[in-house]
Amino acid sequence: MRADELSTEWLSAQVNAPVSAFHAERVGTGQMSECYRVALEYDGDAQAPTSVVLKVAASDPVSRQTGVALGLYEREVRFYTDVAPRLVGPIAPCYHASFDANAGTFALLLGDAGPAEVGNEIEGTSVERARLAVSELGRLHGPAIGDPALAGAAWLNRQAPIGQALLAQLYAGFVERYGNRIAPQHRAVCDRFVASFDAYLAADEQVGGPKGLVHGDYRLDNMLFGLPGADRPLTVVDWQTVSWGPAMTDLAYFIGCALPVPARRSHADELMACYHRALGSTTTLTLDDVRDGVRRQTFAGVMMTIVSPMLVQRTDRGDEMFMTMLERHCQQVLDYDALALLPEPVAPRPLEPDPADEFAHPAGTEPMWNESWYCDFVDPHQRIGGYVRLGLTPNEGAAWFTALLCGPDQPTVAVLDFSAPLDDPFTLHTNTIDFTHEVVAELQTYRVHVSGRGESHDDPAALLRGEPGRGVDVTMDLEWSTVGTPYRYRLTPRYEIPCTVTGSVSVDGRRMTVDAVPGQRDHSWGVRDWWGMEWVWNALHLDDGTDLHGVDIRLPGAPPIGAGYIQSRGAGLTELQAVSARASFADNGLPVTTTITFNPGAVEAVADIQAHAPLRLEAPDGRVAWFARAWATVATPDGRHGAGWIEWNRQC
Repeated sequence: MRADELSTEWLSAQVNAPVSAFHAERVGTGQMSECYRVALEYDGDAQAPTSVVLKVAASDPVSRQTGVALGLYEREVRFYTDVAPRLVGPIAPCYHASFDANAGTFALLLGDAGPAEVGNEIEGTSVERARLAVSELGRLHGPAIGDPALAGAAWLNRQAPIGQALLAQLYAGFVERYGNRIAPQHRAVCDRFVASFDAYLAADEQVGGPKGLVHGDYRLDNMLFGLPGADRPLTVVDWQTVSWGPAMTDLAYFIGCALPVPARRSHADELMACYHRALGSTTTLTLDDVRDGVRRQTFAGVMMTIVSPMLVQRTDRGDEMFMTMLERHCQQVLDYDALALLPEPVAPRPLEPDPADEFAHPAGTEPMWNESWYCDFVDPHQRIGGYVRLGLTPNEGAAWFTALLCGPDQPTVAVLDFSAPLDDPFTLHTNTIDFTHEVVAELQTYRVHVSGRGESHDDPAALLRGEPGRGVDVTMDLEWSTVGTPYRYRLTPRYEIPCTVTGSVSVDGRRMTVDAVPGQRDHSWGVRDWWGMEWVWNALHLDDGTDLHGVDIRLPGAPPIGAGYIQSRGAGLTELQAVSARASFADNGLPVTTTITFNPGAVEAVADIQAHAPLRLEAPDGRVAWFARAWATVATPDGRHGAGWIEWNRQC
């Protein structure tokens, strides 16, 4: 259901009254979803609402996929269908609720809150309205605290997507953006909290405090304060982050930022007492339990302030709001001496893939669900490099096959098929391509055979322009042997493995043997929108045995996010928190210069690009991405050298 699909018949059925006409207009600026106020007219004097609010999934496919993947749409719909009818408090009535995971859509038709005034997180609110908000929160929480049915609801108890390593990566971007606006004492709070995050979550779970329903973003910007004529004194919206967790999270979050610091210091005890009274006579919680819970959950506001601006489009008001939130929440931590509750910092252990992950995974239902196997090699002495990739897109009924070879003294050779059959994930046979790949030993040895008819290009940029080349015969028989620690991403189901590569390649009968040259392989599965964001990926291998892998992810409207590793033979793996790539490009779309910085470690790799093997990726809806790929030799300021592959995904 979308706003342009509304009809008088459908609306009449939902509100149980004869709607004769309606008018819908967009309200709010949500990115994961869209809201429309729908004014209703009736035949006769119907006892029915004069307006309702339609909330639906975002039009943007990437936002929709995120909403489904994180469970945001399902949680909000199920809150209104499964939980809200049992509760009292600041909740709008729900006339319709639906969710389709396969299509990535949902629809809610809710009672309007007007006339009402939206809260303002920057300005804060009056003590009177703060009393109302915490009292309504108590009425909402009272029946739910300790509820075994809610405690056992899988949709409310999803594993938190944010762990310490991911939080540290987001925090690096946060500091890069706002560092000069953060007071030193508040920076110290953030540093300490991020460094202890996993241990803090484990300790908080062990304490075993009261659990309850958690809105997750109980702040003024999600509150509509009723004016004369409104149905409710307060309506709380945006239940997409609802979960089961520490019961005082919402209260600590609200008190920490709803009032300026001096007012919060003066009235926090009063507000906690208001909340405690509103829980009702059946609660077993004491006021001291409430105070202790608020102290423990003061960090919820710090976490939300770090994470939120990294995931939404940047605006001037957003910057002002997040800096206001940071100051107030960090000061709340200091005022309550909550730092004393944090365990000692513990570095999170890098994730490793399961051996079973080497094989095919059940396909998801999303239109852009993809599973791919990728492998590359580079031989700087013989001045040749290449890569092979098989990408399955089962919901689009096709596979992508790409195999390319290139060097500074030879044309770029490409064997491509973007509409290959989906018969077997480990075997591909067409009129022009025979391809097999084999996991010889899980996470240790991987083998590829390619025999096919490709095209040779003297100008590699012709591949970006979609121009044909000269026909050539290509074969590759190569084996990848693991030489480092396999690394699994936290952001998405994917892993990377540094390798050495041995075997042979030939073009039109000209055969070349490679022996234990550096290479990389990866395997990923999940939703992949090649046209929804830009990134710079690399797999570099230095001559002292150090492997560098990183990806600089550029989400639209958000700061870069970095992920990857630095690892040396026998010295273990260091997970990265930031990867920053600076590049320049020629008019033909090919990269000219690139410098990549890896942190922690402050390793800088300056690339000298040797040869190009780009791709032109065309989406069904007409979007085009220039997938520039090249192998390069690299040098670091401390005198080390190496080689490897770099790719730049650029939206045209």
